[in-house]
Amino acid sequence: MNSIGEKISETRKLKGFTQEELAELSKVNLRTIQRIENNKNEPRGKTLSLVCDVLQINKEDLHELNKMSQNKTITSFMIDGFFLILLNLFLMLTIGYLTLPSEANLNSKIGASLLSFFIPFCIVYFTQKIGAVERILKFGIGFIGYLVLLVSVQGFAAGCRIGFRSWIFLCILIYFGVLFYGKIFFKSEK
Repeated sequence: MNSIGEKISETRKLKGFTQEELAELSKVNLRTIQRIENNKNEPRGKTLSLVCDVLQINKEDLHELNKMSQNKTITSFMIDGFFLILLNLFLMLTIGYLTLPSEANLNSKIGASLLSFFIPFCIVYFTQKIGAVERILKFGIGFIGYLVLLVSVQGFAAGCRIGFRSWIFLCILIYFGVLFYGKIFFKSEK
């Protein structure tokens, strides 16, 4: 059990109470009980005391469970951030490796263009619930950093020449286009 709502729900079921019975015994609104068990509300103060008294749960144990849950959230946030950075570096280096060297031929540039479509297509497929701007910020920040680095190191005119000649700008445009508009490829389920 990772949350207060799950702990309350599990304990309620073990005691043989329905949500309606718990609401009646604790003198708490049924909708509030439902929202607590679905982790949409976190009980505090009097509500928490009333529910804990009926279920014979120690409030301090629930507070400790909440602290552990918050620590896991921070840890998972840090791990997710680390892997997003690695993913962005990998994507940026892969597309750059296929397009930027002077030995890059037409086949590698076409391959990079195809990857620039299919990789974000897969990302959009697995992240349909997040918004387009958030998706770009999570999965495109490596390319944004690359563009800034290219222009700052080479200068604007030379950076643009390199970018257009090597197809890297085309690949980045395709990549961002699919990340932003890719949701139109999938049926929305309502």
